[in-house]
Amino acid sequence: MGIVAGLDSSPDFTRIVVCDTDTGTVLRQGYAPHPVEGPEGAGRPSDVDPQVWLLSLGEAAGGGLLEGVQAIGVSAQQNALVPLDGQGSTVRPAMTGGDKRAQVAAADLIDAVGGRAAWAQAVGSVPQAAQPVTKLRWLAKNEPDNARRTAMLLQAHDWLVWQLLGRPMRRTTDRGGASGTGYWSAATGAYRPDLVELALGHQAALPDVIGPAEAAGTTPEGLLISAGTGETMAAAFGLGIGLGDAVVSLGASGSVMAVHPEALTDSTGMITSLADATGLHLPVVTTLNAVRALRGTAELLGLPDLESLSELAMKSTPGAHGLVLLPYLEGERTPNLPHTAGTLAGLRRESMKPEHLARAAFEGMLCALADALDVLRGRGVDVRRVFLLGAVAELPAVQAAAPALFGAQIVVPQPADYAALGAARQAAWALGASQGTLDPRTPPAWQGAAAQILDPGDQLPVGQAVRQQYVSVREQTHPGAFMS
Repeated sequence: MGIVAGLDSSPDFTRIVVCDTDTGTVLRQGYAPHPVEGPEGAGRPSDVDPQVWLLSLGEAAGGGLLEGVQAIGVSAQQNALVPLDGQGSTVRPAMTGGDKRAQVAAADLIDAVGGRAAWAQAVGSVPQAAQPVTKLRWLAKNEPDNARRTAMLLQAHDWLVWQLLGRPMRRTTDRGGASGTGYWSAATGAYRPDLVELALGHQAALPDVIGPAEAAGTTPEGLLISAGTGETMAAAFGLGIGLGDAVVSLGASGSVMAVHPEALTDSTGMITSLADATGLHLPVVTTLNAVRALRGTAELLGLPDLESLSELAMKSTPGAHGLVLLPYLEGERTPNLPHTAGTLAGLRRESMKPEHLARAAFEGMLCALADALDVLRGRGVDVRRVFLLGAVAELPAVQAAAPALFGAQIVVPQPADYAALGAARQAAWALGASQGTLDPRTPPAWQGAAAQILDPGDQLPVGQAVRQQYVSVREQTHPGAFMS
């Protein structure tokens, strides 16, 4: 038996799991919050001193947590750009994934390359405010001195791996992390340095993209460090999803991703073509509105929490007596309607009851995500199971409606540190491949996530009727929205 560790450096904390290499059984765990500010004061919430991540890592690993560990995998928040100068020092604090300052820069880049379709063809995604390529454009326009000093580009997990290895000359990343930058293509497996130059104003060194089972290096003490990856890819790996599986994440906004054998190019920009942590692909479709629609409805109805909203919704019936909520409260990305608002349709005397509005909120959220899932299905992505993530996945109103609306078996995994588990599984794979005990093409077969299984059963026709009611209102309100 070997022992490996996986660490997940999220925006707010570091979690570490220490696992058995053969089974994935968690032996020990560590946790530490991130300090509010780094050693020198990171300032704005979107600007974070990367030393914060190291301080939190050290605290989480305290008390001998890593004793006996042979390899470490690193998962970290995605899209956190760490610009370095020629000596490897940070030019400025890291610009994190939640940064919205670069929205104008995103529009500039889209125009500069000839539109959304051109970007999708080039790198599998259309620039968004969060992406590193867009942050580079913002940097060049707003902090030109810092832009000129920038000589090397890393993301959060790249930087942490580099630090753990003692800051070697070679810097690395993985396919998953690289695929979200906006200057690496999952379809071609190559960087587009011309897009870096377009955004930043000059060339910058980029980390080597290594394979899923490759090691980034070994510390002087002999500890192997695997490639690392972004949180989304690590969580998918930790969940154990494969071909035929999709993951629907229910946060304030929503996302749908699925495992697919090839990269997808989508001229509309609705699909972001990411790579996963195994050598396959993770096409992702995001929505701007998910749980925020539930919270808004709960506030409107004067309810204290979402559990109360779910309880009220269960007093209604599928279809909410004809009441339909298009939950586009913050505009929407899927379909691309950035300046629209939500719509409540089907108001009749019999439907104007709190329980029907509550039901319509849950159905509207799930139907919008089913629309996103259909974008993937329409491109030939096979979806037989849907993993449902997020705290609201436990709510009865979600579980009652989701199987029929998604038209698939629903898997609700028990809460766990899936990103950290995925990082640990990657470490076990790299360790086994280096020792010749594991095929570098086949990851270790760890036990899948413990989960609740929900089948649509005989409710599929009901779900189809509710979806059709929703689609009818959507088409009347925004005709052809999914054809643009």
